[in-house]
Order: sequence, then structure tokens, then C-alpha cells
Amino acid sequence: MKETLTGQLLLASPALSDPNFARTVVLVGVHSEEGAMGVVLNRPSQVSVADAAPQLEPAIDLDQPIYVGGPVAPTSIVFLAEFLDPAPAGMLVLGRIGFPAPETDVEELTRATSRGRVFAGYAGWGEGQLDAELEQGDWILDAAQPEDVFSEDPAELWSHVLRRKGGSYALLARMPTDVSVN
Repeated sequence: MKETLTGQLLLASPALSDPNFARTVVLVGVHSEEGAMGVVLNRPSQVSVADAAPQLEPAIDLDQPIYVGGPVAPTSIVFLAEFLDPAPAGMLVLGRIGFPAPETDVEELTRATSRGRVFAGYAGWGEGQLDAELEQGDWILDAAQPEDVFSEDPAELWSHVLRRKGGSYALLARMPTDVSVN
């Protein structure tokens, strides 16, 4: 591990063969010698927060969808928020964006956050695994922007970030999902 990737975006490259991650954008929440974890930002589910995590009201709009954060612990709820007050943040990953401390109650979250997103599960990598995947070209790295985390158009996030990165990545952004249908 050369440097931490915490707060960076991982964009699935076409070389990545795992269908769980096809065209995904992952915000890295933790990256250390022991491994890494993050959440997929662009996979909204058909399940609402009201159906899966109503206890988060009023900290979050219950009509929002739950996002599929990744294949690890898919029944666990992960809350990512932008904090007005960083005190209840257990871990900040991008400016004032981060994960609340486990002991933070909903009332404190409501007061301390300006917006949030709820994920079912997360993406996880063991020791050295993410670094190896980066070396083999499975992921494209880019700096995360706050608007990426709370994108209003998650279906276009992968293409949007690649276009912003520019160069050959902008061309990749226009590649059809299934090149055989080209």
C-alpha cells in the first residue's frame, strides 16, 4: 500500500469481471494495511428507507431508496452523511462527509447532518486485495466530489466521473454497456 485511498472514487473498469461491480462507482471509506471498505454510490434499489430502515426518520427522507452498498453484509445498514457538526461523525472520509459513530442516535444525526444516504451492505477487500486489483487494471481512481456522493442521477454517475476525468476516460464513458450491441 503506497498511500491511503480513503475518500477516493473507484470506477469499475471494463476489465473488471465481477458482475457485482459492473460500471460501479465506489467511495472508499477505509483503506489501510489490513484492507479496505467502501460503498457503491450508483446502485439504488427498489426498496425505500421507509421499508428497510424507518428508524432513521427524521434524519433522512423515508421515500429515498436504499442503495446497494456492495456484496458484503447485504442485510446491514450503512449510513453516509454530510455533517454540519463533525462531532458525531465516527469517521470523515471526504471533507464533512462520513459515517456516524455507532452510538450516535437519530436525533443527534438529524441535528448534525445536512443530507444522507442509506446503503444495504458494503464493498470490502482483504489485506492487499484492492491494491492488487488496482495493479491489474480492475479499477480507475479519481478524486471524489461531494456531489458524486449524493448524485441525483446515479445511473449516469459512472459516465459523468469518467467524462470529468477527461482524455481516453471520456471515450470510455461513451462505451455501450454491451459492446456486442454496438
